[in-house]
Amino acid sequence: MEIQHEGDETQGRYFTGVEGAEREAELTWRKNGNVRHATHTFVPAEARGKGVAAKLVKAMIADAREDGFKIAPDCSYVESYFRRNPDLSGLRA
Repeated sequence: MEIQHEGDETQGRYFTGVEGAEREAELTWRKNGNVRHATHTFVPAEARGKGVAAKLVKAMIADAREDGFKIAPDCSYVESYFRRNPDLSGLRA
């Protein structure tokens, strides 16, 4: 599974296709200063429970480490991911 990213300076998304689903899995974000607000995570029913949402979050985390931005977990899934991984507190806005 390849996680892709698209966007501009103000908003974007991490996404991947899901076999058998009409809609892609995605994590959307919007930028405010040096913070990317993770606003929504969606995974089609065909791929739920397979770790797809975690892979989307991990892609955002990798970019945060590389590009130096913080993540505001406005979405409930991203919030729970940060709670389960307290070692990521340095990336949290």
